[in-house]
Amino acid sequence: MTRILIAEDEARIASFVQKGLIANGFATTVVADGESALQHALTGRFDLLVLDLGLPERNGFSVLSTLRERRNTTPVIILTAQDSVRATVAGLEGGADDYMTKPFRFEELLARVRLRLRRNETATEPTVLHAGPVALDLRTRRADVDGTAVDLTAREFALLELFLRHRGQVLSREQILSHVWGYDFDPGSNIVDVYVRALRRKVGATRIRTARGMGYAFDVTC
Repeated sequence: MTRILIAEDEARIASFVQKGLIANGFATTVVADGESALQHALTGRFDLLVLDLGLPERNGFSVLSTLRERRNTTPVIILTAQDSVRATVAGLEGGADDYMTKPFRFEELLARVRLRLRRNETATEPTVLHAGPVALDLRTRRADVDGTAVDLTAREFALLELFLRHRGQVLSREQILSHVWGYDFDPGSNIVDVYVRALRRKVGATRIRTARGMGYAFDVTC
């Protein structure tokens, strides 16, 4: 199983990232300071590091530079509130493989994690998701239903991707909100229901089943 190290000192964000990665089949370890991040990463037991820059004891830049000085080639995705061009360039030139600023959507982070892992492994995951007559091409961002192309907004695409990755599984509104809209979602919002209705109109009303009081599931039999 792929192991990911999460170095993040803000507990809410660390928990959000960890839960999302576990739900997608990854094994995770969370540390809250730079020194622990460095020591864990140097063991060589991790396939990827999600690294916050503003860590206590040793900041992310220091962790990254030390890893690269010691010829540790573990892929690193920087996750930070620093959104300046200078910080971005410094992170990438320091040896980071990718860079994301907060706030962020989990689906985007997940896509970047998978991309970095694919480049580091010989095996690749399918680029097209299928469920009956519904197909979603993750590379070209194209959706087809019954052989006909369907136009989706970015959020609709992310929602359909989530359903297809977990087809047949009931997903709660909270799970959908956190995956598609990010960790700064409003749990009292009805935005999920609005987007589910819109997606039903495009992929077929019977294909997204309502589990009353629980959430929604993509019906693989339709």
